[in-house]
Amino acid sequence: MSLTLYQRDDCHLCDLSLEVLACARAPAFESVFIDGEDALEARYGIRVPVLRNAAGGELDWPFDAAAVRRWLEEEGVTG
Repeated sequence: MSLTLYQRDDCHLCDLSLEVLACARAPAFESVFIDGEDALEARYGIRVPVLRNAAGGELDWPFDAAAVRRWLEEEGVTG
């Protein structure tokens, strides 16, 4: 199951989320920058960073490594 991290350019929370995902040993994910994408900005604008799985489950910031691992397990995402 693939993961996508929605984020913005020059976003300190997004930078922090990358560190948290590394600490959680999250599986590989695609980074999608929402800047300039009207539909994505409307959906994720003030929510970024948001981790989303292929089934549509989303984990909104703030999250820590334990929350990421728990969410991945609950969503059935494996590395």
